[in-house]
Amino acid sequence: MTAGVQDLVVALDRGGVVLWVIAGLSVVTLALILWKLWRLALSGAWVRRRVEAALSAWGAGDGGKAQGLLGGDLRSRLAGAAMGARAGLPEGAAREETLRVARALLGDARTGLRALELIATIAPLLGLLGTVLGMIAAFQALQTAGAQADPALLAGGIWEALLTTAAGMGVAIPAGVAVVWFESVADRLQDDLEDIATRVFVHGPAGVAP
Repeated sequence: MTAGVQDLVVALDRGGVVLWVIAGLSVVTLALILWKLWRLALSGAWVRRRVEAALSAWGAGDGGKAQGLLGGDLRSRLAGAAMGARAGLPEGAAREETLRVARALLGDARTGLRALELIATIAPLLGLLGTVLGMIAAFQALQTAGAQADPALLAGGIWEALLTTAAGMGVAIPAGVAVVWFESVADRLQDDLEDIATRVFVHGPAGVAP
């Protein structure tokens, strides 16, 4: 075991069980953020060029070319579902089907955010709990020492107790930032899906009734 790892283990031991829990949450937070980035990239959350070309072809009246230009990204999937529904279903049913697909895609885009929100909420609370428990232990040790109490003993106990508060905030801040950013991505996606559906139903190839 390297010196850095040994120092980390010693610091975690000083913080007690709560600090170990917070350390576990930090690993989970990092894993969730990386997993969410991978899922969004894989689903094409930032891909717009394909669907724009397809919508241009759709507006020009070439439905076959429009559907051929679509890819597998989220926006293309919604556009494809809307085009197919408009071409094969009555308007009311087509709109309902498009709405159903849009909700499913947005739900997929927001998967995992609840877990990050939970971590951002409970991590500082766990840190505070660890600090309170550590302060109780420090003052108990001070009481036991009585008149022979060493101020350094109290200071050391307080320092160790505050480790959990710092660690909890250190986990909560990046988790909260990640949640806000992922929510902004999902909100932008929602706006784009609404725009795509509107353009599909307002403009379309000849022979497809609006």
